[in-house]
Order: sequence, then structure tokens, then C-alpha cells
Amino acid sequence: MAKVKNNLLTEGLSGKINKRLVFRQMRNGTTVLCTAPDFSDRVFSEKQLATQNRFRRASAYAKVAAKTQPLYAELAQRSHQPAYNLALSDWFRAPVIHEVTRLADRVRVRASDNVLVTKVLVTFLDEQGQILEQGEAALIKDAWWEYASGTQGNVTAEAWDLAGNATKYEIQISES
Repeated sequence: MAKVKNNLLTEGLSGKINKRLVFRQMRNGTTVLCTAPDFSDRVFSEKQLATQNRFRRASAYAKVAAKTQPLYAELAQRSHQPAYNLALSDWFRAPVIHEVTRLADRVRVRASDNVLVTKVLVTFLDEQGQILEQGEAALIKDAWWEYASGTQGNVTAEAWDLAGNATKYEIQISES
């Protein structure tokens, strides 16, 4: 691999020459000349193909979301990263539920995400797992969400992010 600096002949070149040599422009402004990679006999494993497919779906989401979700553009200006990269990382990271607290007449959920938690759903279940009550919690402060209910039973909290990822957290309530 040859690195070319301040050469008027190669400045700005990129692409292949005769399927053997490749010019690449690096982020630091240098031009790199190297041999073209040969993947003609490469066989991917099932795991590699699954990873490629997952990344393909993430990339498709990020291309659209970076242009249609204003939050990614806003965060991009503050973080000096492209909106595409933020959307891509959001697709790969599900929200995290740190804590679910049952108080006398409400449930509090502390949930966070690398971009934004968009919704928290609280579900009350009886001992057989049947739904007694279900509803969306309201954001009260920072990462805290609250759902008001006097219903007794086990509590399940689910949090969603902008990319549609969901996380579930269950707590068992002992009757006193």
C-alpha cells in the first residue's frame, strides 16, 4: 500500500485501474494506492450472512430516518456525527429499563435510550398471566415515566425507542 501526499497527478483520484489497483481517499486527505481485494472465492457462514442482512436492514432504516426524523438531524448538529450514523446506532440499540417501582397508586419506570425513549407501556397481570389493566405511561422528568393505577398484580413495563426497538421488564408483586 502506497500513501500519496501532495501529488498533483494523483490528487482526488479514487476507483480502480484495470481491476488490479485501487485509489482510495482517506478522511485525513491522503490518497492511498493498493491492490484490489479479491473476494471471488469467499464463502460466508450462516452467521455472517445473518449479520450482513441485519446491517442491510439497519442501513435501510437509517437512510430514511436520517431524512424524515428531525431529531436525528438535531442531534447530529450537537454531536458532530451524521444523522445517518445516529439513526444506525439507534437501530442497533434497544432502550434500557433501569428500574420499575410500584407505589400505592402508581408505577414509575426509569428508561433510557441512546437517542430517545418514545413510549412506555405498563401492564398489570393476575397470577395466571391475564391482563388486568394496560396503558401508556407519561414522561414526568428526564428518564422517569409514570402510570397512575390502583390495580394490584404483577407489573410488566415495556419501552420503545424511535427505531422501534422494545425492551420488557417484569416485576412480581407480593400481596401484603
